[in-house]
Amino acid sequence: MKNSNQLKVVFWILLVACCWPRVTAPMALVAGITFGIIIGNPWSGVTSTWSRRLLQASVVGLGFGMNLPELFKTGKDAFIYTAISISFAMVAGYLLGRFFKIPQRISTLISFGSAICGGSAIAAMAPVIKADAEETGVALATVFTLNSIALILFPPLGHLLGMGQRQFGLWSALAIHDTSSVVGAAAAYGGLALAIGTTVKLTRALWIMPAALVAAWFTKSEGKVKFPLFILGFIVAATIKTMLPQFDQVWQPLNSIAKQSLVVTLFLIGTGLTREILARTGVKPLAQGVLLWILVSVTSAAAILVGWIS
Repeated sequence: MKNSNQLKVVFWILLVACCWPRVTAPMALVAGITFGIIIGNPWSGVTSTWSRRLLQASVVGLGFGMNLPELFKTGKDAFIYTAISISFAMVAGYLLGRFFKIPQRISTLISFGSAICGGSAIAAMAPVIKADAEETGVALATVFTLNSIALILFPPLGHLLGMGQRQFGLWSALAIHDTSSVVGAAAAYGGLALAIGTTVKLTRALWIMPAALVAAWFTKSEGKVKFPLFILGFIVAATIKTMLPQFDQVWQPLNSIAKQSLVVTLFLIGTGLTREILARTGVKPLAQGVLLWILVSVTSAAAILVGWIS
């Protein structure tokens, strides 16, 4: 497999296979991670860019399967407990970073990514706190590794805990960092879990901008904070679907394509987890990320199961 042409052929075979509806999100992620770690990604920079773009397009497409009144109701209900969850994660992340004596910028990026929206949040915060490429890379590698594990572990854990689809959608949206992994895990659990998980996760992602602006004010930074436009696209798609139900024969195929393109996205994301990234992560940042992830996962699951979050 050392021949680059052979690597590329295997990559394309796996990528095309992920377009087949029988290939699920966990299957695609495992295939991508296996390829990235054992064989090596021949286009690491390109796949990173395209996985981000494809994810955003897929999330917009998921809007064609949503009902606007239900979307706003779920988002309104999620506003308070996403705020509480984010505040808890940021405080816990800060304390863990101090305990492990992790450099402040790396600790802040890991906490921010864990609290809000994984790689998107880290990318938004990095210029605000003036983190360099190496610090950003360590934080991304840490959060990305945990995202990959969460996508595989959460569905069976949800069944083990006896969670219904609504409960699992809420849990995945609050406890998994990245949008792609939330959507992938929720899709594996069921249609209602996917709808709830996507809506609550995007509500959580809306906190990127205000949180980054607060950080910019504290650090007196002039770094620009960008609004995640794909969230607006998701709302527009849901609006079109709700206002024009007579075209459901169009919206349903678009929604199905979006779901399968997420499977392809997860394969591309999986190929990015290489031996180099694992080596770059480091023990202390990974320890902070793991403990923070466990704290958020356990507390949010407990709150959902006892009915505090519903």
